[in-house]
Amino acid sequence: MTVHARAADRVPSLAVGEDDAPRRRRRRRWCGVAAAAMLLPAALWPREALPPAAMAALALVVSITVRPAGRLSLDRAAGGIAALSLVADFVPFGRAEAALLWLPFETIALLVLLERVVRHVPAPRVGLVGALTGTATVLLPLRFTLHAPHTGLKESVFLAALALFPAAGAAGVGLYLRSLDNRRAHAVALARREQRLEVARDLHDFVAHEVTGIVLEAQAAQLGEDPGPAEHRALLERIEQAGLRALDSMDRTVATLREADGRTWEEPGPTRLHGLADLPELLDRFSAMSPAEVTLSLADEVADALAPEAEDAAYRVVLEALTNVRRHAPRAGRVQVCAGRTPEGGVEISIADRAGPASPDGTRQGGGTGLAGLAERVGALGGALEAGPYAQGWRVRCVLPGPALR
Repeated sequence: MTVHARAADRVPSLAVGEDDAPRRRRRRRWCGVAAAAMLLPAALWPREALPPAAMAALALVVSITVRPAGRLSLDRAAGGIAALSLVADFVPFGRAEAALLWLPFETIALLVLLERVVRHVPAPRVGLVGALTGTATVLLPLRFTLHAPHTGLKESVFLAALALFPAAGAAGVGLYLRSLDNRRAHAVALARREQRLEVARDLHDFVAHEVTGIVLEAQAAQLGEDPGPAEHRALLERIEQAGLRALDSMDRTVATLREADGRTWEEPGPTRLHGLADLPELLDRFSAMSPAEVTLSLADEVADALAPEAEDAAYRVVLEALTNVRRHAPRAGRVQVCAGRTPEGGVEISIADRAGPASPDGTRQGGGTGLAGLAERVGALGGALEAGPYAQGWRVRCVLPGPALR
């Protein structure tokens, strides 16, 4: 199943590549037609028209077809074209008027190339390549003014100053689009991180809770006296039910990832939200797999007092506290869960246990991030979470803001 799932996950990316290939072929075909049309008039002119025509056609091809990451990278292609253009500006090819026909086309190609360089070339090289491409764009009029008989320094400076404005505009467009790309990449990275954290929270809160119960049941069965057939059957039923709930949580997590696979990363898949109304069922499951006396005090005033996200956070706080009781005090004599309103109109949830013997296997390696992650989540909702020794045991206390009492 894992192999098929991974193969299915690769299907969208292959489909995108197949859609991209015809578009790239069409672009190259039209670019070839435009370059041929640009070179055709040079065959009707004297030989000195061929170098400026070839330079304009080459700049056009590079500005349109070269991708940011490919066999020939954009920074190398743009740097090479810019260097050739600068050399061509100072090399006389004969009649200067022969360059006038192709100067507008090469200018447009260099402007497009400058925008793409500023937008796509990585930061360590964008300054050098962008400056070189921009200089080639600004100094392109010198190819005519330096070699025409009736132009000189004044005309060269004037036309270069005029060319500075479109070059600055192309660089500005590239910078703006680069900032949009960076913001989008940052948003995608945050969305991916948030989805990974959400999956990790679900695995920790639900799957680890059930697996911990299974492990402790098995350890208790090994350390205790040999149970009779009825107790043995009840133990296996409890382990089976916990395993099925863990599998159900895993299925929901995998379904969430698969649903999010066809969306943008800014729209992670939905996850089930629990609430305070689910606490009786949770405590029933806990008491069935724990020798502790479990009590629940759920005030009527807490119903619909919290937003769905806050209720889910409260449920996960109780779940994490009960999981820690299983891990660190599996034979606690009493566990009390209380949920009520505070004088300020919020909701307070406390989970207190009366300490029992330590876990049979001693200290548990790993973990320890559940309460810290929940504290961050509760803090983001405007609440507070604290945990520490209390009376003869341990208490986890959470306060979440809610609407004021009427």
